Amino acid sequence: MKRVLITGAAGFLGSHLCDRFIKDGYYVIGMDNLITGDLKNIEHLFHLKQFEFHHHDVCNFVHVSGELDFILHFASPASPIDYLKIPIQTLKVSSVGTLNLLGLAKQKNARILVASTSEIYGDPLVHPQNEEYYGNVSSIGPRGVYDEAKRFMESLTMAYHRYHGLDTRIVRIFNTYGPRMRLNDGRVVPAFMGQALRGEDITVFGDGSQTRSFCYIDDQVEGIYRLLMSDCSDPVNIGNPHETTILEFALEIIKLTGTQQKIIFKPLPQDDPLQRQPDITKAKEILDWEPKVHRTEGLKIVFDYFKSLSPDELQKKEHRDFSSKA
Repeated sequence: MKRVLITGAAGFLGSHLCDRFIKDGYYVIGMDNLITGDLKNIEHLFHLKQFEFHHHDVCNFVHVSGELDFILHFASPASPIDYLKIPIQTLKVSSVGTLNLLGLAKQKNARILVASTSEIYGDPLVHPQNEEYYGNVSSIGPRGVYDEAKRFMESLTMAYHRYHGLDTRIVRIFNTYGPRMRLNDGRVVPAFMGQALRGEDITVFGDGSQTRSFCYIDDQVEGIYRLLMSDCSDPVNIGNPHETTILEFALEIIKLTGTQQKIIFKPLPQDDPLQRQPDITKAKEILDWEPKVHRTEGLKIVFDYFKSLSPDELQKKEHRDFSSKA
């Protein structure tokens, strides 16, 4: 039985990756410090003999007994509401944490895939964004703690690949949605659905003309899996190229939920990207991958998931007390 270590295992993406590898017959070692993850996302795996969980911060030395075939590094805050509250931890997990995991991969002779992001393109001057675009990022802006951390992660990973010959993969993840997202994590899908379920006005930042492209979680996991199993060491965009404006998306949510919320407008946050759309030519050619789930279908699944939450979860405003984290 091949063994895989998945960091950020109790998070949204990480937990779905655990499910996929368990389903495919792997022994899965999940690791998470639970700053933004939640054990309820993986509690259904605890009874399985082929799953174990380590409550650990990858910014500290990482030890895993026995052989490892693969490492997937998905530990990181991934929404602005989180990484703006814990900026130093966000920088550390993609720098110090990545260094620790690259060292572990070298020691175990394991292939490692690191989770980068479309945010490395910043507020792009090229549209759609392909992997050859270097990005337009403010290193000292508030979002720089996430953007630059991921850019450094990519540089560090490629340095290990070139200098040590380490078997590496880099996935650039675009906006992804699905069950197990946190309603209060600040991203647009749970934010709009949470507001609809609570009977609140839908909050649109700016004039709503900024665009996003939403990929359903099953499609994202399939793309990540195919990249891991490929021979491609260069970064690859995985996302849905179907672009929509935030205002159009707000109207979609109101129609889906059957609510009568008003749309209110607030100032656009600093450095918020105005356009986001992946060029997935490379994923199509190298991985034979493209998204299959239409947004209408995916959003209905997610809405049903959020409707199943308890009243306490629906009203919850804060996920963790971040005040002591650095």
